[in-house]
Amino acid sequence: MIVCEDMVRIYRGDGVEVQALQGLSLRIEEGELVAVVGASGSGKSTLLAILGAQDLPSAGVVRVAGRDLVALDRRGRQAYRRSDVGFVWQQTGDNLVGYLSAVENVELPMLLAGGSGRRAARRRRALDLLDLLDVADLADRRPEQMSGGQQQRVAIAIALANDPQVLLADEPTGQLDEATSAEVLEAIRDVNAALGVTTLVVTHDRAVSDHVSRTVQIRDGRVSGEVVRHGAEHHLAEEFTVIDKVGRLQLPREYVERLGLADRVRLTLEPDHVQVYPGQGENPASEAPPAAPPDDVPVDDVRFDDVPFDDVRFEGGPA
Repeated sequence: MIVCEDMVRIYRGDGVEVQALQGLSLRIEEGELVAVVGASGSGKSTLLAILGAQDLPSAGVVRVAGRDLVALDRRGRQAYRRSDVGFVWQQTGDNLVGYLSAVENVELPMLLAGGSGRRAARRRRALDLLDLLDVADLADRRPEQMSGGQQQRVAIAIALANDPQVLLADEPTGQLDEATSAEVLEAIRDVNAALGVTTLVVTHDRAVSDHVSRTVQIRDGRVSGEVVRHGAEHHLAEEFTVIDKVGRLQLPREYVERLGLADRVRLTLEPDHVQVYPGQGENPASEAPPAAPPDDVPVDDVRFDDVPFDDVRFEGGPA
């Protein structure tokens, strides 16, 4: 549903050049619920702006719901924003029109898109969405009569009004307390399960990982790792890192600091994995010199076993 390949975004101004995205690649399947997590300046907001057709990459490929966003003209981008993608902003005031009631706010995107038939049909769909988000009792209230969490639930209903294939949420809990944030994230998960809409949540809050099946970590404008959780209760999690096209491996910072990795590291090729050791001192696994890896070892993904941390495993499977 979402494909980004080697995406670059460079901003220039007053003689200064800033690379917000540096070869970012990302794939999200239809119906997935994914969080993109990164610190301020990591490129996550730039990524979301491009996926929402509010910005264009300087280089690379980006396709959403079968549309090549780079090739779209102004009219095509407008149609994409109205029908294919729904957007939830961090600031609640940017999501709702203050003088309209909740149900009127949800009806507004349908009116602007010129669809959903007669007024009765628009009203019925708006009420159904408010009910799905557990705020049907607020249908006649204006934003000032709602709490922040209630406003964000209505905002999600607005984003879903035109039945988009993709839902994008930019820091949707950034202005909420911890308990309300959890409720809004659970509402997003319920919507994803009920409607099957592909959902991408961008945030700096790593706690969002508890509410999604896959968390993509980005750093310095590129994907640095993933955490994939298994099972309904998410008891089991695997952490992945990324190998780029020239074989460079990005290790999580906490792993590098814990093992004192710097400048050079030592590698030992085993039948089904590669072990990584600090460059100084003796190899704890063997007194033999580390073997040079062959050039033709197929590598699709990397899994870190962190208890105990003693190797980096290379396993087959989808990237």
